[in-house]
Amino acid sequence: MDNFSPVVRFILVAAAFVVVVAGMKAAEALIVPFLLSVFIALIFSPLLVWLRSIKVPNALAIVLIVLFVIALGSMIGAIVGVSIRNFRSDLPEYQARLQEMSEVLFHWLAGRGIVVDSELWRQVVKPSVAMQMVGSTLASFGGVMTNALLILLTVVFILAEEMGFREKLVQARGVVSGSMPAMEAFTNSVNRYLGIKTMLSLLTGALVGIMLWLMGVDYPVMWGLLAFLLNFVPTIGSILAAVPALLLAMLQISPFMVSMVALAYVAINLLVGNFMEPRLMGKGLNLSPLVVFLSLVFWGWVLGPVGMLLSIPLTILVKIGLENDPDTHWISIMLGPGQVDKPSDDTS
Repeated sequence: MDNFSPVVRFILVAAAFVVVVAGMKAAEALIVPFLLSVFIALIFSPLLVWLRSIKVPNALAIVLIVLFVIALGSMIGAIVGVSIRNFRSDLPEYQARLQEMSEVLFHWLAGRGIVVDSELWRQVVKPSVAMQMVGSTLASFGGVMTNALLILLTVVFILAEEMGFREKLVQARGVVSGSMPAMEAFTNSVNRYLGIKTMLSLLTGALVGIMLWLMGVDYPVMWGLLAFLLNFVPTIGSILAAVPALLLAMLQISPFMVSMVALAYVAINLLVGNFMEPRLMGKGLNLSPLVVFLSLVFWGWVLGPVGMLLSIPLTILVKIGLENDPDTHWISIMLGPGQVDKPSDDTS
């Protein structure tokens, strides 16, 4: 492509990008379980390395990790599955009550001289859409989990292949000066990000579930699961996770309790997102708010609701890969929230 002009190169790259995205969208049913397998393998990769460091055979270490994943998945599925089914059966009732409340608000505003076109009101004010979106998202995630056997087998093969991947890469490409440290830095950054983010998301989900259970809000386990999943999406995720729980608290309890639930959500996210995460994660993996939003829209369009949940981890992986290559480091700076220090070769 060096013989082409910059305009022609740009057109060719853009055309290739469109073809790749169209292929990903067409193969969504295959790609989503594979991506979930990759992220599960990345999360448990440090555990595999630790087991091997204490002289546990590779095969036995993989078996132990798989058994742990099966036990954890079965426990979560048994607890959350019932809540999701019950919520979906009660969803029409919740939507009808939310619609009634929106009509009451419409008449209350009209009685105070604030007149809004009724047809426009019905089209714009649809609080029941939030509940419907939650039901669809959880149903989509549950549908992906029906491929649990395929995902589990893929995780096993990824973990087994990981042990000899470095040696095969060296044999295939040769030992290039500086390439192996860059690859190791990329791998360590990915494992560190996913490990810390998963632990903090688990903590967020647990705190949300306990808080809602103490306040008497229905389906606290399901809302805790939603908070865990959406915590992978910075800023926007915490807002999206709180909306359906707040609406349900308004329907079930009282407006006063809605404010208490909102304050509890804010406190949890300040504790985990603003206090703990920056100290554990550091500032090098942040994304700008615009990139977060565009990633959510793009991956959600390409891979569906599960793609929205994977959007930020996928974008973070791209950003880590870009910032570990001097030729593409400037792109990672553009994806970040502000100035990012350029990596230094000085090891002193």
